[in-house]
Amino acid sequence: MKIFAISDLHLSVNNDKPMDIFGPVWDGYLDKIFAQWRALVGQEDLVLMAGDLSWAMKLEEVDADLQLLKDLPGKKVIIKGNHDYWWKSISSLRAILPENFYAIQNDAIRFNGVVVCGTRGWKGVERYDGLSAEDKKIFDREVLRLGMTLDQANKLKQEGDKLVCMIHYPPVDLYRNDSKFSQLIEEYKVDAVIYGHLHGQRGLTTSFIKNDIPYYLTSCDIVENNLTEIKFK
Repeated sequence: MKIFAISDLHLSVNNDKPMDIFGPVWDGYLDKIFAQWRALVGQEDLVLMAGDLSWAMKLEEVDADLQLLKDLPGKKVIIKGNHDYWWKSISSLRAILPENFYAIQNDAIRFNGVVVCGTRGWKGVERYDGLSAEDKKIFDREVLRLGMTLDQANKLKQEGDKLVCMIHYPPVDLYRNDSKFSQLIEEYKVDAVIYGHLHGQRGLTTSFIKNDIPYYLTSCDIVENNLTEIKFK
């Protein structure tokens, strides 16, 4: 089983929000991603998507975007991003997910020797003290949620399993300084971290190792609309 990742697809079947207004990297981006997806991904492989899947505002609107992905090979695993306003109740979402689609919220899922967990995260890893009171509240709540999903992952993990954590917002700043998120990631001995959220910043490092843990930035425009294969150290 191989593991691939891509994030921040910002699908918009039912919303008039074309992504090509943000630059040429978005021209025909889905065609490129889907062609590579079909060429690389097998039915038993995992494709992990770390948030901002759709511009939909309501749950009933996101179904058309899910349909774009449902016939692509592999098992698709999603977490919530900051623009996924359609993601409200996890039970309601899971009720409409197509076959081979999995959503994670405060829990984790095991696939053939790999346990996947994740949460949204929040802005402020580089300037927590400068956040507003409301943003600090959200940030701290997301730290708790990261702990919850990692706890659930530990309960599922069997000997020899690998643990992959998805988080939408970057868990460290551009200088890779520690944060409450990265400290938890290290405490639970995560084997690989996948994140997104960042856009339009050329020259960003898309993979690095921090304290023996590989981190992968997978925002589709940053990785030039290529799937990233996840490797364990």
